[in-house]
Amino acid sequence: MLGQRTKQGLIIGIEYNPAGTLLAHEYGNSWRYTVMPDKNSGEVRHYSDDQIQTLSLAEIQQQLQAEIEEHQQHIKALQQQLITITGDRNNG
Repeated sequence: MLGQRTKQGLIIGIEYNPAGTLLAHEYGNSWRYTVMPDKNSGEVRHYSDDQIQTLSLAEIQQQLQAEIEEHQQHIKALQQQLITITGDRNNG
């Protein structure tokens, strides 16, 4: 479950609210998920079991492909910086 992508964002924490506790009284006797809606933000949100919406396989694939492309662009930028500072001595 940790690291799972959901419609709400990425699950970064899980806690259980046992019966008879203040949290269970307030949120229900269930699992509670800490979700980071945006990886570029420090914001987190909390959801109960029944609020978490899983992604379809196609949605997960789309997110992963977008993330791969983002990393590839970053790699290209870093390679260009390396070429610039080395004067292309190491690439050829």
